[in-house]
Amino acid sequence: MPYPALNGAFDALVPPGLQHYWKAVFLDELTPEAIDASMQHGPLVPTVNSTVHFYPINGACHDVAPDATAFGHRDANFALVIAGMWPDPTQNAANTAWVKDYHAAIEPFSQGGGYVNFLSQDDQPQAPTNYGANYDRLRAVKRAYDPDNVFHVNQNIAP
Repeated sequence: MPYPALNGAFDALVPPGLQHYWKAVFLDELTPEAIDASMQHGPLVPTVNSTVHFYPINGACHDVAPDATAFGHRDANFALVIAGMWPDPTQNAANTAWVKDYHAAIEPFSQGGGYVNFLSQDDQPQAPTNYGANYDRLRAVKRAYDPDNVFHVNQNIAP
């Protein structure tokens, strides 16, 4: 499939103007407790635009040394993403609550942290957990190449 086709495959589900609030976790296994939490919270999704994805982390990803790249959870087997998306800004509280409640229910069964592309602004304090054992090395790189923290948005690694 050509990249532009793949990149646009979900455009109809995420039209411009949607509100967004996402959270993510890494899981070692899909334990009965994690599945129960998903079965409890998934059906409570407040709008059709929102979704939950379970991404397998397997194959070649597990063949790379844990400290070879920034990705700090090579030993995880799944990434779970709770993607809250809704059109009406007056519904922000209800939709954000669904994501937070689902995350709170699944987080005890996770490794902690989450895939940084799937996190919200209020997840910034968990940046060290997102990168795991690689965080200190990444901070050293940041101090060397961006000591003034010019690149500070999203899931910032402080110098």
